[in-house]
Amino acid sequence: MSNIVKKFNQSQLKKDLPDIRPGDTVRIHQIIPAISGIKSKKTKEKEKEKIQVSEGLVLARRHGKGINATITVRKVISGIGVEKILPIHSPLIQKIEIIKRGKVRRAKLFYLREAKGRKARLKRRGLPDVKTTPEEKIEKEEPVAEEKPVEEKPTPKVEEKPKEETK
Repeated sequence: MSNIVKKFNQSQLKKDLPDIRPGDTVRIHQIIPAISGIKSKKTKEKEKEKIQVSEGLVLARRHGKGINATITVRKVISGIGVEKILPIHSPLIQKIEIIKRGKVRRAKLFYLREAKGRKARLKRRGLPDVKTTPEEKIEKEEPVAEEKPVEEKPTPKVEEKPKEETK
């Protein structure tokens, strides 16, 4: 591969992608371009794009971390399984968010296609804080604000009436 192609591919890679693994539940914001050539008579505006948000379980990740990297996302809608194979460095993918992490021991989770009910569930792992580095966490912990004592409001005193003696 020539150096020109390598430089171009490096420039097209997204830098802000989270670490996506099989078993993760992700939310993908995908840009859907308007269909060219079809314009309504009422609106003479420019063709608009819309953002479609889809959510699902990552079954597999393929082709490493390069420009050709893809993920397979699956979601069951109305009892029908729908899978999408998405190139993660595509300019049409605006954002990928990780919602949950699943505890899995396989790289490809294709067995979930036939699994029903309880067998289709994955155990959950804690979601690590992806955006902060350990150095940033230390810096955030150092400045500790002094806690002010909470002032107690005096409760209104209720005067007790003397009890009448009964004879």
